[in-house]
Amino acid sequence: MNNHITSVPLEKSYRLINHGPTVLVSARHGGVDNVMAAAWCCALDFAPPKLTVVLDKSSRTRALVEQSGRFVIQVPTAAQLKLTHAVGNLSMNDAPDKLARCGVELFDIEGFDLPLVAGCAGWLACRLIPEPHNQQAYDLFIGEVVGAWADSRVFGDGRWHFEDADPGLRSLHYVAGGQFYATGEAMSVQD
Repeated sequence: MNNHITSVPLEKSYRLINHGPTVLVSARHGGVDNVMAAAWCCALDFAPPKLTVVLDKSSRTRALVEQSGRFVIQVPTAAQLKLTHAVGNLSMNDAPDKLARCGVELFDIEGFDLPLVAGCAGWLACRLIPEPHNQQAYDLFIGEVVGAWADSRVFGDGRWHFEDADPGLRSLHYVAGGQFYATGEAMSVQD
């Protein structure tokens, strides 16, 4: 378990995904946990904080989200490149032991009955805001963020500090065909 997990104020939680990273989506229902990768996730609103994520109809994670009404968005790290690709390409529908095969380690945070993926740089616990038309027509899910945490080695004072952290803690950005980029060099208009 990561001893560097710190709470992020909900009003700053959108900053965990504002830079457009590939994310891991996890959910739990009826004693079943699953994790999938998603490239399309973004902040939607500030108060209360909300986000959107696209979850394909064929994914087992989507069914768990629909059944439980809750899910977690995680920001995987460069060190989790192979894990991220694996959970995005192996379906629990085909491999019931998917999480073990992909090397996924889960943990819980007190007060939240949700599976969080160990080793990530950020976590956003969400309550599903049901929008049946958007979910069926566009695979688009809306979540209200009800809890947020980050790895303090790479996120603090309400912002990312990739430039000062171990490169293995940088977030991933999926392009296609198994190709990712890690978050790059920091630039500021203040410099």
